[in-house]
Amino acid sequence: MGYTSLDKIKALQKNPANVRNLCILAHVDHGKTTLADSLVASNGIISSRLAGKLRYLDSREDEQIRGITMKSSAISLHYKDYLINLIDSPGHVDFSSEVSTAVRLCDGAIVIVDAVEGVCPQTQAVLRQAWLENIRPVLVINKIDRLIMELKLTSQEAYTHLQKILEQVNAVTGSLFTSKVLEDRAVKEERAEEDKEEGDIEPAECPGSEQVYDWSAGLEDSDDSQLYFSPDQGNVVFASAIDGWGFSIQQFAQIHSQRMGIRAEVLLKTLWGDFYLNAKAKKIMKGAHAKGKKPLFVQLVLDNIWSLYDAVVTRRDKEKIEKMMMSLGVKVMTRDSRHSDPKVLLSAICSQWLPVSQAVLFMVCDKLPSPLDMTSERIERLMSVGARRFHSLPLQTQELKTAFMQCSSDDTAPVIVFVSKMFMVDAKALPQNKQSEGVSGQMQGLPLKAKPEEEEEKETFVAFARVYSGVVRRGQKVFVMGPKYDPAQGLRMVRIVSACLPPVPHLACCTMDSLYLLMGRELEELEEVPSGNVLGIGGLEECVLKSATLSTSPALPPFIPLNFEATPIVRVAIEPKHPSEMPKLVRGMRLLNQADPCAEVLIQETGEHVLVTAGEVHLQRCLDDLRERFAKIEISASKPIIPFRETVIRPPKVDMVNEDLGKQQKVAVIHQVKESDTLHLDPSGLVTLTTPNRQATVGVRAIPLPEEVTLLLEGSADLIRTLEQAGQAQREGRTLDMSTWTLDALMVLKSRLEVLLQGRKWRNAVDRIWAFGPRRYGPNILLNSVEGYQRPSVWHCLEREKGEKEGGAKAEASAIRDFDNSVVSGFQLATLSGPMCEEPLMGVCFSVERWDMNFPTQRTHLDSVTEEDSNSLDASVSESPGEAAGQQEASGKAGGAGETPSQAEGAVVLVDCYGPFSGQLIAAVKEACRHAFQAKPQRLMAAMYTCEIMATAEVLGRVYGVLGKREGRVLQEEMKEGTEMFIIKAVLPVAESFGFADEIRKRTSGLASPQLVFSHWEVISSDPSWVPTTEEEYLHFGEKADSANQALKYMNGVRRRKGLYVEEKIVEHGEKQRTLSKNK
Repeated sequence: MGYTSLDKIKALQKNPANVRNLCILAHVDHGKTTLADSLVASNGIISSRLAGKLRYLDSREDEQIRGITMKSSAISLHYKDYLINLIDSPGHVDFSSEVSTAVRLCDGAIVIVDAVEGVCPQTQAVLRQAWLENIRPVLVINKIDRLIMELKLTSQEAYTHLQKILEQVNAVTGSLFTSKVLEDRAVKEERAEEDKEEGDIEPAECPGSEQVYDWSAGLEDSDDSQLYFSPDQGNVVFASAIDGWGFSIQQFAQIHSQRMGIRAEVLLKTLWGDFYLNAKAKKIMKGAHAKGKKPLFVQLVLDNIWSLYDAVVTRRDKEKIEKMMMSLGVKVMTRDSRHSDPKVLLSAICSQWLPVSQAVLFMVCDKLPSPLDMTSERIERLMSVGARRFHSLPLQTQELKTAFMQCSSDDTAPVIVFVSKMFMVDAKALPQNKQSEGVSGQMQGLPLKAKPEEEEEKETFVAFARVYSGVVRRGQKVFVMGPKYDPAQGLRMVRIVSACLPPVPHLACCTMDSLYLLMGRELEELEEVPSGNVLGIGGLEECVLKSATLSTSPALPPFIPLNFEATPIVRVAIEPKHPSEMPKLVRGMRLLNQADPCAEVLIQETGEHVLVTAGEVHLQRCLDDLRERFAKIEISASKPIIPFRETVIRPPKVDMVNEDLGKQQKVAVIHQVKESDTLHLDPSGLVTLTTPNRQATVGVRAIPLPEEVTLLLEGSADLIRTLEQAGQAQREGRTLDMSTWTLDALMVLKSRLEVLLQGRKWRNAVDRIWAFGPRRYGPNILLNSVEGYQRPSVWHCLEREKGEKEGGAKAEASAIRDFDNSVVSGFQLATLSGPMCEEPLMGVCFSVERWDMNFPTQRTHLDSVTEEDSNSLDASVSESPGEAAGQQEASGKAGGAGETPSQAEGAVVLVDCYGPFSGQLIAAVKEACRHAFQAKPQRLMAAMYTCEIMATAEVLGRVYGVLGKREGRVLQEEMKEGTEMFIIKAVLPVAESFGFADEIRKRTSGLASPQLVFSHWEVISSDPSWVPTTEEEYLHFGEKADSANQALKYMNGVRRRKGLYVEEKIVEHGEKQRTLSKNK
């Protein structure tokens, strides 16, 4: 196929029925970019000889050096009357965010699986991403040449192997389908129960209907026939992209139907499966396996390919090759037939006989949906953000669903565009700048050509986007919907204000300065782009950070956020080599944050600029980008900042040598708190602390939360944040509109907590929750166990929404609400930085069991309370600053509210009620929480990676050696059926993961490759402050116990980095000890 002109592509864009938007998904090194090269070569953009070697869509230098794709790139191809917008995506787990950006813009996907390695961890991940975005996949089984050349399989063995790979892929798809059906059934049951409650109707058909339960899961009724991959359905292609060949069984059915005189439809159904050809009867019979016959697929398809490889590559039999070429009708150039490398001749023959591009492009056009075929389920899911369901959206918003379905390019259709990411392009590479190169080249000799440096180095952002409805035109103005935009509020306000920039929250207006056709490394300028196409948009860098929804209609809600598989976990602090270049670094990091979908840029409390990335390879790429593209300065990066968490556990029952601890020795294991005149520690672990001015006493106990509760709180952070916002609004006298879905989700969260917090010590604990922390939504709990203090719980807003008024409790709490907030603030500070190494706490419950306020009955030392002291209080503590003017009146009210134990008979005047006292209470609560934490057995929690390693049997021992050295723990090891490969599943601390992939590759000579994905937080079993206490421990560890303590090593590392005191002995020149008798 020749080169396709830009005019031809513009004409094809106008017919959405013939447009196919698709991405290539696979595990790393399964051949995505090589296959993309073959498809690009079919359009004459690159030479077919270079396909697989050039890696055209890997346009970055580091992609070419490493040999892996790091970003998703798009190119538009032409096949017959179809326009194919192809997006090549990365396979490395660090860049799975790029896969998410590609999948959102597509309607279909080509999933590639290596014929030797089969289904790998990232293959499962990309199938899951495609499933979540409701896009239809087709399958390419690549690298079949490896079965012939490396594994030396016979054609019969290869057929069995290919069957197993298909089963593996279909098993993944089947599990996703099953989970969806079960989820849908659960939703239906919930709705049925709600309807029953609303109607209060008992089923009258059968009296015993309540005892009858329908155990069928709904799977029998669900149609999954179109779901699975099967060659006879035409959604599987067998290929070797590096050798340039590929086929679907339709091609062989047509070839053999003419030769054998059997109808193509019959061959299509029997070529794949347990069928064989009866030569005598000239009939296709069933039961090849039982009768020991060759299946049709082996006899008519694989045998031909195997004999071609045997003749060309193995034996180099010239006569046989010529005969084959004659029978296939293939002509090869003389230089190819005489080439010393037989693979050159092989690819020359195969690319004419079975061109891979024809097979794949035909399958794509035949099997993948066009933009017109978008399902209503996918549209509803895209428009239902967070707690909002589609049916609860405004009517005008719901009407936009028809615009999606019609995919109309009329002038009346609303413009709907989704930007999935922003990518940076050098200004010189833009088409409008390229056109002027010829003129500027002739004028180089003129002195007027002097341009400022800034203009030369200018770079611009292009938005990677897709049009879902309407026609996008250059210079058009559109609304940009922020992630928190509410269409109901927007519609009310836009009616009033007719200007382009209405004062609507989370709604901006911007102009699309330029439109581009994405052609891999090149961009082509366009005037307009009709609905259903992928495009690049210039001029949005001021309005769009990473992704956004654009529309001419304010009724459109923002699309749901992209689903990222990898969590950013690896942090480094960055600073410029020369401090004067700090502004350039800040600008560079801002640009990097915009250009990378997954990277995060933070400025910590210490003033450090921190970069958060998904893994080591991602980190290296970000640092290279900062140096060479964004900041263009020399930078120095710290060692990776490893995140830890601090927690408490129940007192251990055994010592370090697994001996039972008696009650007396157990106390010695627990770290003791030093008591003082204001601090008292109860043997049960209750810490009582008095403020410096002796006016308040707080008693706090630390209790470890059950692991299930911690996980639940961590997973429900967004819900808890919503709950806190509702509570804050209620305290300020406002009302926060929450959807019924959010209220239901909060009620489910509350009931699940009640189920998990069982036992005597957790009685009524859920209703007594005072706050969550840190930052008011973390996995720690503050519990109100103060006798006589009945304050509304955090769930109070739920009860109010349900119609239950609790005025009495509110009146009681109002008297000391400022101090109430001080206790919460102290708890938030304590959970944000723990006592071990100032890291956030996790899974700890602080129970406030005593809170006395003992104010003097007369004003004393009032002169000492200066203006500075009274202004030192943080504004966030006081909730009613208007009362600060009349201190005496307010203090009298608080004193007479019945909340303090000591009161005067007459009017009471309190000292510094709204001044430094509140700050002292915050500090006291914080210190009490820290000491209560230290009174329990403390432990560090480490971030853990799930590590999946594929390795051969010879190198298994070396893989285990590297894992053991780095504190890894093997969970599972299984052999992959039909291969020599083992899959090892392990967990590895993030702290030990740096250099892990390189070390494994070195130790195994490249035969093993790990995939690391952040999994969970895990308690490190060893106590950082442990010293030998029992006789057995002394015998085993020695008096000094100087064997390496992993938790202590991590803790000291963090303390050293933060500039905290580290208790360690430093011996200089240990080998040069002085003695008394040195001058003999």
